[in-house]
Amino acid sequence: MLKSVLLISCAAGLAACAQLNAPNTELGNAPAQATGDPWFDGAQAALAARKQVRPVTGRARNVILFVADGMDPTTVAAARIFDGQSRGEEGEENLLSFETFPNIAMSKTYTTDHQVPDSAGTMSAMVTGVKTKSGVLSVTDAVRRGDCASALAAVAPTLGELAKQADMSVGVVSTAEITHATPGAVYAHSAARGWATDARMPDEAKAAGCIDIARQLIEFPYGDGLDLALGGGRAHFLPKTTADPEDEGATGARGDDRDLTAEWTAKSGDHLYVWNEAQFAAAPADAKILGLFERSHLEFETDRSEDTGGEPSLVDMTVKAIESLSNNPNGFFLMVESGKVDHAHHGGNGYRALSDTQEYSQAVAAARAMTSERDTLIVVTADHGHTMVFQGYPRKGNDILGLANTLDDNGDSMPRHGRDGKPYTTLGYGNGPGTVFKPNADLSEGRAAPDAVGVQDKNYRQQALIPTGSETHGGQDVTIYASGPRAYLFGGVVEQNYIFHVIDDALELRKRAEKATR
Repeated sequence: MLKSVLLISCAAGLAACAQLNAPNTELGNAPAQATGDPWFDGAQAALAARKQVRPVTGRARNVILFVADGMDPTTVAAARIFDGQSRGEEGEENLLSFETFPNIAMSKTYTTDHQVPDSAGTMSAMVTGVKTKSGVLSVTDAVRRGDCASALAAVAPTLGELAKQADMSVGVVSTAEITHATPGAVYAHSAARGWATDARMPDEAKAAGCIDIARQLIEFPYGDGLDLALGGGRAHFLPKTTADPEDEGATGARGDDRDLTAEWTAKSGDHLYVWNEAQFAAAPADAKILGLFERSHLEFETDRSEDTGGEPSLVDMTVKAIESLSNNPNGFFLMVESGKVDHAHHGGNGYRALSDTQEYSQAVAAARAMTSERDTLIVVTADHGHTMVFQGYPRKGNDILGLANTLDDNGDSMPRHGRDGKPYTTLGYGNGPGTVFKPNADLSEGRAAPDAVGVQDKNYRQQALIPTGSETHGGQDVTIYASGPRAYLFGGVVEQNYIFHVIDDALELRKRAEKATR
């Protein structure tokens, strides 16, 4: 199984990087004369390569929508450096795999009721084409949050549903619970994102005809159902009376005594349920796989090797998904989420946020290597941002997770200090559990001085200003990177729901779905 993908770095030569990373180009026409300045010559080579880019105008056969939960532009910039430094480079000239894509736009992430959104409303916009409220899944703005009847009357068709009606294969992959907001929006409709299992639903909602998100995955009513679902959230699929296979003393969470994993395998001889890495690796490529590798969310990439039952990486799951879904001659729609970037940010933990973004970049690179930009549209984006800041005039090549060391007038490295005389890290947060205002702390001496060694620990929480138990989302725009058929339609600043419309146009989904249902 593919474990990693070689990412092209610019550190060794900007001109070469600009040419090698330019997709869909003829790599001639580089500047005839080099000046010897790597940035000038690199820009000239990039310009020459860019002039050769031609839009892919045909219809797409496949679409892969990558969503890194919480990956705003600051996270991308920091992860780019982190990725390069993990290979011994300075990092600034590095590019993540998706940063080489030829088409870029900015996405406005607000929901219809919040300036700073959540993942449910934002992902719903991307997969239905309409903006809606925070906290709901794939229903229109007419919904009243938490009200079942209003949700049943406000269903918005999703890319997953339209793709199945067009006889395509559909898969969802996530490092979060597979019933969480981002993957759930692909196949489910709900007045409340928290209705992952029946035990979490109010009785009146169940009486009114709403069903939980896990059941909606298993009972997906289009075609022969979802073709693949890989992630966490095993408890939502098992009864409270069933012991969890991995976590001693733990059980499922369902109150209706239904084993949804058994219902999945009962669908056909091709339907397979796996819960650990060994079973996953042994699963045949043509199987319809339900993989639930944790009772709740998956581990962070940096902690994955310590997992009791073993779980596949995001790269592993992406590769398996493409191998499986590619068997359909009518094409596929695949959504891949890196959900743990968001979780690390909420914990104020820069190391894990950047490490999971690095793994996400490798998953994108793997997908691009396995497909052709002639028939596969790949869209890489985020649902929302966070409050991470990148600060302090650190010198070039400074450890992105370290103290903000700058240069003195002689060009020697020296730590930056705040007006309190104490150093600070390059990365910080506007709010979160790493706040300098610790509960019951004596603030007469101000904030604690970060230690140059301690900030390197993967468990270190970057200092934050406002004290919150969990760091919050940010309201900034996020970037859309695209490659393949109709990718040229991405440009400028767009509403987040525009992503649906480009994918629909590339696949001609609504036309095909309408034709199939006549």
